[in-house]
Amino acid sequence: MPVAIALNVALGSTVQQALKLPLYLDSLGTVIAGVLGGPLVGAVTGLLSDLIWAYVLPPPLAAPTAGPFAVTAAIVGLLAGVFGRAGLFRMRPVADRRSLLLALVAALVVLMLALYTFSRAYGSPQTFSAVTGNPAASFAASRLAFGLISLVFGGLVVWTLFWRRDAGALLALTCGLLTGLAAALVSAPIAAYVFGGVTGFGGDALVAAFRAAGASLFQATLQQGLLSDPLDKMVTFLIAFLVLAGLPRRVVSRFPNGERLTEAA
Repeated sequence: MPVAIALNVALGSTVQQALKLPLYLDSLGTVIAGVLGGPLVGAVTGLLSDLIWAYVLPPPLAAPTAGPFAVTAAIVGLLAGVFGRAGLFRMRPVADRRSLLLALVAALVVLMLALYTFSRAYGSPQTFSAVTGNPAASFAASRLAFGLISLVFGGLVVWTLFWRRDAGALLALTCGLLTGLAAALVSAPIAAYVFGGVTGFGGDALVAAFRAAGASLFQATLQQGLLSDPLDKMVTFLIAFLVLAGLPRRVVSRFPNGERLTEAA
């Protein structure tokens, strides 16, 4: 859990505070801990990550807005633990046409989410600079970083689904999508009514874009969450799946959910 918390803070600080991306990437440690240790371990890891990040770490590492979202982080860890206990994170090599068709649909969903998020978050350098508080020069760097992450993620999706033909990756993406939807529904009222839609990360540009299009504050934060959270959690869950698949079986088997991750599909 300490390693998972440190990983969450390190990735989250880089992605949200330094690059201002419309993603979070602050729950990779939580997901890995939950999948390995179970729902309680995942929930506690997520909860402590945000509380420590907000109220314990000193500036510039601290993220004061993370505190109220600890409940969302706990739900993410809880769901990761449930999915891990159900054995949904183990490798499942298949080659039938139906699985490949489902893989194609998943790849298209990922592509559309990434492209739409990119178009809305980076529509205006002036708006991006105003809502994130970063200088206009950072707009290009953030856009480039988001594009590179999207390309790498897309490459991993193609590699795992079509080259390795691993249906386990498809299940991991589905778990990420479902978790992202749940996280968006929980986070939207927090972002709207606690922070007024301004939480200090790149997703604020999405909120501003939806507000400019006529959405109410809650509608804008919900729309932002329904874009950022599913994409973010699909990235996170796929990376967690690949990390766990690369660990030695003897290491994974030591954890409470270990046998469910290593047994034959």
